[in-house]
Amino acid sequence: MILINTFVKGDPDVPPITPKFEYDSSSEKIFLNGVNIIKDRLAKNLRINLYETLMLYCAYIVSELRSGKTVASIQENANRVLSPDKVMIGVPESIRKIVFDVIIDNRPKEIVTFEEPIPISNYILVHKSEDD
Repeated sequence: MILINTFVKGDPDVPPITPKFEYDSSSEKIFLNGVNIIKDRLAKNLRINLYETLMLYCAYIVSELRSGKTVASIQENANRVLSPDKVMIGVPESIRKIVFDVIIDNRPKEIVTFEEPIPISNYILVHKSEDD
């Protein structure tokens, strides 16, 4: 069983969100298929949205905890999972801090916190007129 409660805090103008990911042994394949679809999108250089980003981080945490990694090493390597060019505009600003409450396979609860897991880029938005 996988149970992940998240608390996501972004920029001050972005309200916090608290998505919950819960999968038992029969629906874990659905979770993994969803993660594979997200990875396929990334392989095609498509950007992913906020919830896809959170799902990818959840899969990363579950994989690392099951392989025996410490919470400290997971947190330290979180910024290697995604870069600003892999996510839609606004995603890095929406996830400045993510707290994951994780219970996997009836193990004790682990709390994993990511602080700015995706560096904030300086976006330059340019409006093109039809004359350009």
